[in-house]
Amino acid sequence: MTASLATLPLKRIDGGDASLADYAGKVILVVNVASKCGLTPQYEGLQGLYAERRDQGLEVLGFPANDFNGQEPGTNDEIASFCSLTYDVTFPMFEKITVRGDERHPLYKALTEAQPTAIGEGPMRERLKGYGIQTSPMGEVLWNFEKFLIGKDGQVVARFSPDIAADDPRLVGAIDKALAA
Repeated sequence: MTASLATLPLKRIDGGDASLADYAGKVILVVNVASKCGLTPQYEGLQGLYAERRDQGLEVLGFPANDFNGQEPGTNDEIASFCSLTYDVTFPMFEKITVRGDERHPLYKALTEAQPTAIGEGPMRERLKGYGIQTSPMGEVLWNFEKFLIGKDGQVVARFSPDIAADDPRLVGAIDKALAA
């Protein structure tokens, strides 16, 4: 893992200290999540993916963010409770952060710089515009549930549009390839 990415300080949703170095040698799927989004049911698929492939070395890491139309208004405790009770989430969750703009968390600055374009972004961007939603500039996180895949070597290997679900062959194929590396 690149030293800078691995050592960025993170906080778990319970307030404990963490970093990506805690997952060294694993394949990591970083996802910015929200509880009140049309894509929120993706929690179920992400949990299934985590349950299926955790023993093979996959970690799914959830980062709540309230950057898109206020779709994650809760406190860290409320978010943790929602995830546990509604979707039985057992993958690691982290404190609420900002994922776009000048205040974005250093993790998301590093991720977006390492992988400036997302696979499958075009249709989602057009759909949001169709709803009259001002979209983020190219390169920034487009919406909730955008996914960044980090290989065992700590390099960002792929980025996926928010509407690419956990069972999408493009995502599953990239995860399987990273796990096999």
